[in-house]
Amino acid sequence: MTSSQSSEEINVEQPHHVGLIGTGLLGKAVGARLIEHGFSVSIWNRSVDEAQPLLDLGASWSENLLEDCERIFVCLFNSEITLGVLSRMIPSCGPGRLVIDMTTGTPGDADRLSELFNAQQSLYLAAPVSGSSQQTRDGQAMIMVGGDRRAYLACEDLWRVLARSVHFTGDCGSASRMKLVTNLVLGLNRAALAEGLAFADSLGIYAADALCVLMDSAAASAVMQAKGEKMIRSDFTVQARLAQHHKDVRIILDEAASVSLKLPLTETHSQILQVAEEMGLSDLDNSSIIRTYGFKSVADATTKDKFDVQ
Repeated sequence: MTSSQSSEEINVEQPHHVGLIGTGLLGKAVGARLIEHGFSVSIWNRSVDEAQPLLDLGASWSENLLEDCERIFVCLFNSEITLGVLSRMIPSCGPGRLVIDMTTGTPGDADRLSELFNAQQSLYLAAPVSGSSQQTRDGQAMIMVGGDRRAYLACEDLWRVLARSVHFTGDCGSASRMKLVTNLVLGLNRAALAEGLAFADSLGIYAADALCVLMDSAAASAVMQAKGEKMIRSDFTVQARLAQHHKDVRIILDEAASVSLKLPLTETHSQILQVAEEMGLSDLDNSSIIRTYGFKSVADATTKDKFDVQ
């Protein structure tokens, strides 16, 4: 892409027709929210069965989204899959397309994809999401966006529907780097909560009481709101898979190693996640990390106070 080409060449005169590649947890949440807010959504997924819930909501199927749609979301598991899928589709990509990639991947892959689409006179935004699929479905996620700033601004109608807040971070790789930073802190928060609840339980403190006090203390966090009840109830209904977060942690460690930085807490976290995967927890919600501490569910768990509150 030459310096004279920009997002001004992207036609957004028909903003209500968008494409979506990938209908996993995040893809379903994005697609359902767009449909709910009046967008016409065309979808493609490697498995048609996985896409059926969105088709039932009114989405249409497309074998060539990069030709059929001008703005296309991508929600796939990792950079490797994204590169593989998009590389096969790019030859049919028309000029003036805008690809919005919500996959959590490596900064280098985001830059490579940007170059591939630039060569097709189209644009690519890296737009990873901070938040679970449920938070995305509810419009409560946060999105980090890297790439052409004017393309970012041209998607205001989409950001308004999909997120409670959006941060423009700079070039494509910057959004991926910032997502890794947020996931590092988020994952450690979740592991710390699991360890704290297991510690409370071992001391004879009812887990629901411990969670209630924690949420009213200086240790309170959004993780407690999102995952605390799930942990103490062993409700591991998937909002974000444990294996997917472990994938992100491995990327974080690789990126840190590339700049000779040691991340001892994240290294320990990765070891705990490895144990969780060996326990068969890979496809459960990431709150299932508490199982690695031997914590069992509390059937009548509730965060109603049993301790006096002054």
